Amino acid sequence: MKKVLIPVTNHATLGSTDQPNGTYAPELTHVLHELMRAGIDYDITSIHGGKAPLYGTDVEGDDVNQQILADESFQNRINNTIPVNQVGIDGYDAIFYPGGFGLLSDLAINMEIAQFAATHYESGGVIAAVCHGPAALLPITLSNGESLLANISVTGFTREEEIDFGTINDIPFLLEESLTRKAARFNKVQPWGSLVVEDNRVITGQNPTSASAVGAALVKTLTQ
Repeated sequence: MKKVLIPVTNHATLGSTDQPNGTYAPELTHVLHELMRAGIDYDITSIHGGKAPLYGTDVEGDDVNQQILADESFQNRINNTIPVNQVGIDGYDAIFYPGGFGLLSDLAINMEIAQFAATHYESGGVIAAVCHGPAALLPITLSNGESLLANISVTGFTREEEIDFGTINDIPFLLEESLTRKAARFNKVQPWGSLVVEDNRVITGQNPTSASAVGAALVKTLTQ
């Protein structure tokens, strides 16, 4: 059975504010929905382990989100995330980073998970991310000393979307700018439109609207 490792943030607020945050639930649940339909298993890890902070658990009209959040197996995994230092790299076919603002404060600068991801990628693994999730790709450095992103085309949450969402003044850094500076190319469509970019085993989605499509692309890559 194919298996995906999902690193999530331990950071429970938006940057240095006291606004509740963490991982944005729909970006996780919509991808999990696609994985589970395809019979692909998953583990959830974090830097410190334990219960991971979620927000967006009460989005109205999102049946997929509610269905996955109510799943007992999911609740067990999100409330007992595996510390990254207890995770073995060989057991996974892909790594998926869901978004949310929390990871801008930890996964975006954490070298332990970045090194883990570099080893995974260089052994033929797939890396996927959505919305702010691509921030976790920024610290990934390959064994030749190059950034993973140096030759990769990506997308992620845009400056316009930060403005629309009212978060532009509270985020630790602007993701679009960081990706534009580091990646071979940054791609975007109009705010809140769905966009998925696939390039050399790296799959990225622009925003929450893109989560299901990222999940579908990841399933296709793992099963073809």
